[in-house]
Amino acid sequence: MMKCIAVDDEPLALEIIEDFARKAPFPMQLKKFEDAAMALRYLQEEQVDLLFLDIKMPDINGIQFLKALKHPPAVIFTTAYQEYALDGFNLDIVDYLLKPIPFERFIKAVTKVHEYLSVQQRNGEVATSADYIFVKTEYKIIKVNFEDILYIEALKDYIKIYTRNQPVLTLKSLKSFESRLPKEKFIRVHRSYLVSLDKINSVEKNSVVIANQYIPISEGYRDKFYELITKHS
Repeated sequence: MMKCIAVDDEPLALEIIEDFARKAPFPMQLKKFEDAAMALRYLQEEQVDLLFLDIKMPDINGIQFLKALKHPPAVIFTTAYQEYALDGFNLDIVDYLLKPIPFERFIKAVTKVHEYLSVQQRNGEVATSADYIFVKTEYKIIKVNFEDILYIEALKDYIKIYTRNQPVLTLKSLKSFESRLPKEKFIRVHRSYLVSLDKINSVEKNSVVIANQYIPISEGYRDKFYELITKHS
């Protein structure tokens, strides 16, 4: 069951999303919010898989709402305004649906999330037993050992895996790659960076130092990072 919430100040827009969710080819549990503040409080207490989020709302807009979440779920923007698409994708959203939303576009968007969650679940089991991953780069597939990874950087549609030997560039999102890594060894410190805990030389102000490289720690990931560091102290 995919657990979802929809946040929109227009009741009709929420009804359409609810109707579409009922017709999806896989089970979706949807909770609706017209009040963004109530939705934020709900997300502080409950874990969800997918957030449908309007952009132009009173008091707080969708961009501000998303930035306020320390650990956001998968997000699909639902809006009548196309000019915010770049902002959305810079925030790692899954899709951007323009109102009025066609049913087939809705299904295409939620299927992405459903498939990602299915892969994440399967790979979560694999990652605990394997100590490597195969990565497609250029015209070949190479084996990358987890112990060789220093850190990973997101570059638009690609990620760059910095290893002891050489960097590896592959067409993949940082979020999907993160799901393949052992959670006890790697941690997200920024929207664009994952680091290996074993390879951290020091932590200086708002940066992690690995192999003489300063990697920023953003506010949204700071608390979780220092909590994990404290456990290893």
